[in-house]
Amino acid sequence: MTETKSKVKLSQWDALLLESLRSQGWSDQDLLHRVTGGDLPVDESKYEFDYGQLAALADEQPELFRRAVLDGYQIKYNTIRGIRSWIDVALGIEAKLELEEGREAVEAELTEDEYSLLLGVLSFGWQITGGSAADGNAKVYTIEPVQR
Repeated sequence: MTETKSKVKLSQWDALLLESLRSQGWSDQDLLHRVTGGDLPVDESKYEFDYGQLAALADEQPELFRRAVLDGYQIKYNTIRGIRSWIDVALGIEAKLELEEGREAVEAELTEDEYSLLLGVLSFGWQITGGSAADGNAKVYTIEPVQR
């Protein structure tokens, strides 16, 4: 019988920092070596990320950081704006934010691979619905809190 490891949990902010470096073309090995070595860029994006926090995580919890980079992660707790930011940073997609009273959601056109990536990182309490056809091979999905 094969033992399966559960994904490590990252804060939403640490996940954004990690994905921001990936979006700059950093490989897993680049992430492991450069972040632990403190060889970090200055972020000039609208987010103004301070990658020192990610270096501190790698220093304080090296195994957790290594597993997050190599095996993937799940976000501990998502916010609606954090989900939109993750989609922007990790996937390069400008998602639509809906903030009507009683209905908070993010709407995004995603491919099947992008949908799978997002589904794998979302924290407990969120669902992805929809999947209606959009342009090309992308579909429109709605990410929203699970209604109880």
